[in-house]
Amino acid sequence: MKPRKSSTKNPPILSHEFVIQNHADIVSCVAMLFVVGLMFQTTQPMASIFIAMHHNATPVEELTYGQEMRYTTGLKDICAVFFYTLIGIVIHAVIQEYILDKIKTKLHLSKVKQSKFNESGQLLIFYAAAVMWGADVILREGLFFNISAIWRDYPNVAMTFMFKFFFIVQIAYWLHSYPELYFQKVKREDMPARVTYATIYLVTVAAAYVMNFTRLALCLLVLHYVSETVFHVARLIHFTDKPKIAAKVFSFWNILFVATRLASIILSVLTFWYGLAGNESASFVVRVTALAVVVSLQGYMLQRFLTFYLGRRREAAALKAAAEAEAKKAKLDKKKAKLAEKAANKKSSEEEISELPEVDQNTSKSLKKLKTK
Repeated sequence: MKPRKSSTKNPPILSHEFVIQNHADIVSCVAMLFVVGLMFQTTQPMASIFIAMHHNATPVEELTYGQEMRYTTGLKDICAVFFYTLIGIVIHAVIQEYILDKIKTKLHLSKVKQSKFNESGQLLIFYAAAVMWGADVILREGLFFNISAIWRDYPNVAMTFMFKFFFIVQIAYWLHSYPELYFQKVKREDMPARVTYATIYLVTVAAAYVMNFTRLALCLLVLHYVSETVFHVARLIHFTDKPKIAAKVFSFWNILFVATRLASIILSVLTFWYGLAGNESASFVVRVTALAVVVSLQGYMLQRFLTFYLGRRREAAALKAAAEAEAKKAKLDKKKAKLAEKAANKKSSEEEISELPEVDQNTSKSLKKLKTK
């Protein structure tokens, strides 16, 4: 008797399916090369460029007890972004396999919903972590209670380790979104939207980091990420078939979204138009261009939000009108059927009378007259 063949076949090595199935292991092995490089004296200087933060602004000999090292931006940050992009791919795969896939199997979602569930699940974890991290940095830097600290000492804005690391991780995360389109087998029709928002995040965050607008960018990112966290929470609740709870969270998000856009515009105007107005390092062209970019992005998001919201209202109004028209039509049909039934009954009774003898016909007619009186 021949042995039964297995239905699952291992894909050929270095094929597309092999790379997609094992991409987390492949990428983690590449990342481990840099970590192992730290253990050897000959490779440690090279490996540390990719893992540690560089371009420190505080000389080591001037450091006192309890003082934090401060950093600026530089070309070595590209190496750090590359390494933490690899780490982002590995963490993405771990979250997908050990958290989202297990929840997904319990919910029994359709293929369309599965893709959206994966996207919202990944973004929710990232946004929530970034909000807590960013809020901690804002409090440590004293930006929450002192708005003028956002533009103070520009462009000599030295960052603490956690401050600089926050931006390195932000750039790395949005950079890792591009290979994830391939690894996650995202459909072609879904790619343009994901590529668009990943590119906007990547370009704006990287530009703010290079141009030393990190304090303002940190505040704007935290504000925006709070709004996005609520949105993806509502979206995930919607996928669990709890429409009433999801509707309440979406209603809260509607208010928060508009408030976030207005707060972002106000904060940007205060920084670029008033705070940096007397700063010689920030030219008028740079300030106006940066302000125009921020206001345009906020306006674009508001326009899309209003278009979507008004479209939903029109759809709801059209459905309500259609339902009312259908109900009115059903009522008229019912009335017509009743009248037709009444006419049919009258006709049948008249036919029955006409079939009777002449004496009986006169009797029944006289009885009818008495009833009508």
